[in-house]
Amino acid sequence: MTHLPPPAEELRLLDTELRQLDARRALLLARRAWLITALRPPVAPLPPPPPVRRPETTAPRVQNVLLVLGGALLTIAAIAFTLVSWGRMGIAGRALVLGAVTLAALGSPVLLLRHRLRSTAEAVAGLGLALTVLDVYALHEVALPDTNGLGYAAIASALLAALWTAYGLALGGTRRPTGEAAAPARLTLRLPLPTALAAAQLPLILWAAAADAGAPVMTGALLVTAALDTAVALRVPVRSVCLVAAVGGYGLGGWGSFAAGWLSWTATGPSAVARAAALLLFAAAIALAAAWRLPDTNVATWVASAGGLLTVAALGGVPRSSLPGEWTVPGYLVCAVAVLAAVRTRLPEPMRRGLALAAASVQAVAAVWALPPVAVALLGPVARVGRIWSGAPSTAREAVTPVGVPWPPYAATAPLVLVVVATVLAVAVRGTEWRPRATIGASALVWAAALVLPAALDIPYWAGMSAQGLTIVAALAYVARSAEPRPVLFLPALVSSVSLACLSLAAEGTTLGVLAALTVLFAAVSGCSRLAPVAALTYATALACAVGASLGWQSPYIALLVLLVPVVAALLAARLAGSPARVPVEVTGAVAGLLAVGLAVPDQPLLALVLALCAVIAAGTAVREDRRPAGYAATALFVLAAWVRLACWGVGSVEAYTLPVTVPALLVGAFGRRKDPLASSWTAYGAGLSVTLVPSLLTAWIDPDWPRPLLLGVAALAVTLVGARHRLRAPLVLGGGVLALDALHELAPYLVQMAGALPRWVPPALAGLVLLALGATYEQRIRDARRVREVLGRMR
Repeated sequence: MTHLPPPAEELRLLDTELRQLDARRALLLARRAWLITALRPPVAPLPPPPPVRRPETTAPRVQNVLLVLGGALLTIAAIAFTLVSWGRMGIAGRALVLGAVTLAALGSPVLLLRHRLRSTAEAVAGLGLALTVLDVYALHEVALPDTNGLGYAAIASALLAALWTAYGLALGGTRRPTGEAAAPARLTLRLPLPTALAAAQLPLILWAAAADAGAPVMTGALLVTAALDTAVALRVPVRSVCLVAAVGGYGLGGWGSFAAGWLSWTATGPSAVARAAALLLFAAAIALAAAWRLPDTNVATWVASAGGLLTVAALGGVPRSSLPGEWTVPGYLVCAVAVLAAVRTRLPEPMRRGLALAAASVQAVAAVWALPPVAVALLGPVARVGRIWSGAPSTAREAVTPVGVPWPPYAATAPLVLVVVATVLAVAVRGTEWRPRATIGASALVWAAALVLPAALDIPYWAGMSAQGLTIVAALAYVARSAEPRPVLFLPALVSSVSLACLSLAAEGTTLGVLAALTVLFAAVSGCSRLAPVAALTYATALACAVGASLGWQSPYIALLVLLVPVVAALLAARLAGSPARVPVEVTGAVAGLLAVGLAVPDQPLLALVLALCAVIAAGTAVREDRRPAGYAATALFVLAAWVRLACWGVGSVEAYTLPVTVPALLVGAFGRRKDPLASSWTAYGAGLSVTLVPSLLTAWIDPDWPRPLLLGVAALAVTLVGARHRLRAPLVLGGGVLALDALHELAPYLVQMAGALPRWVPPALAGLVLLALGATYEQRIRDARRVREVLGRMR
């Protein structure tokens, strides 16, 4: 009997067989597809499509070029006919030909627009407009040859402008053809109206030229034309017309405004001034009216600023002709302030911004105009440095004016201009963001006015000095009472003090008094700014030099007075811990110390004393924990003082100069190793030992006597023994090396004698024996060298 498995087992076997059949079928199908592909003949690649030649321009552009070219050729032909062939025909024939051609050219666009040929209609209309100009020219040549050419041109341009305007309005549109619902409602000609507006720019200008009118009438014609252009640009919605009107308004308006300004500047009589002012006010009215209606706020702001400037020019030019020259700028400045008052009105925001910009521009120009006398009053006293105590001048202007430099003309009103601008800044600027900057600017302008006022008024010399001193006191008092420190406000007082100090150099007593007062004054406000202590110390240094010079002392003795400033600076810096003024004070004291050293150079004994005193000051500064590096400066100064003193005594031994360095260096090194036992001996003792041993060794090699090499050898031996006793690498290496070189120096003569006594073959033989011995014991010598290196490495 056949064994049948259980149903579950039989189902599993059937599933396995079916999966194997599916896998075999997939394999056979893949093989079949590959065989079909291999037996199929290869297909030739398709050729690339031929390149498509694209047109280099569009059809509308070709059309426009052809139409413009055709219209231009027809216009040229008409001009040639009018100028060349005109005389060959009778009056009737000529009139008939030009009239017929003109009517045909002007009437053809009607039919062309009905057939929706706008570009062709524009070209033909342009030809018709050009023919009307030829008609006018022909009429003048035939019927009116004796009339004034400019007058005829003015009338003709006006008539042509009116004719072209009527023509453009008549052909402003046509009804669309029936059956074309999707077509535009109207087709219009764009050329006649802009052309008519361009022709309208000429009548008034040509009329003024024909009437041989003066510059005021011509300027008025320009401004009236600009006003008409402005009105058209603001009211006519056609873009091409607005463009032509804007170009005419800006061009003719700018030309007319410049001409009116020139007339105002060169006017001499009241009537001329009034005419120029009226023209400028008219130009300003045009600009302000345009700014009122302009939709673009940025453009409106700039146009309004131009109107404000024209208003200032108009109002400021009226008093200019009747006042002295120094009052010209103040007159314009007052007008600018008056224009600034309009900012508080209910004008549109762009107009208010523009007027404020115009007023600010005039004030900035006025402030710049006042700068030359300020610069002379500020920098002129510096020339006194080369003429110290040459005698006090009689007036303040003479004191600040260098030799060969004239006082700027029309500078008498410069202080008034500066004060007015400062007042406007202080009153007009109220925003929280710009208010601090305006306050600083106003303070600087008031300071400049106070600085230049004595020279502008030409008061006596002592009065000018007193006024400038009061200015410094007021500025420092203002800085001291400020709620928060402002270094910018301190700078004017500092600059004024420098100018005052230079002015005081004219007389001896004045110099001493001013320098003493400035020293006390800046010392009193030293807590208000980090520069105040620096200024006080600087003026104290200058005072010390002035006192010494007044007493007739030589410069080395003056250096002793100057040293008082570094002492004060060191004591003051000790109390300014954590203050930002501490470092500037220390730097100022150091500079004063260098000045003292420079003054003492001619006298070497005093130079040694000054260097020693500077070293004492530096050592006192190094006592503070945070100023330990000053000890290096103190050491260097002590050494320099000792060297200078030894040079004064005529000491020529090198050890006298090196031992004063070695002893402090070794003491400092020993102190350092006591605090840090892990410090290297090279760091602690290397520099100190090298300073004496190396120069002494170099000197011993060229010294023919025996005491120096002997003493150097003893010292080197002692240093070597100390290094070996305490296992210190630096003394051992330096002492041993110097000792070996010193011994070689002592043996050198004997070696030279022995080398001369031996035969010439002995040195090569000895060298060979040495090489053989070294080769025989090479490994042992390497072990010995390693052992020596390890011993040195265990040293500190």
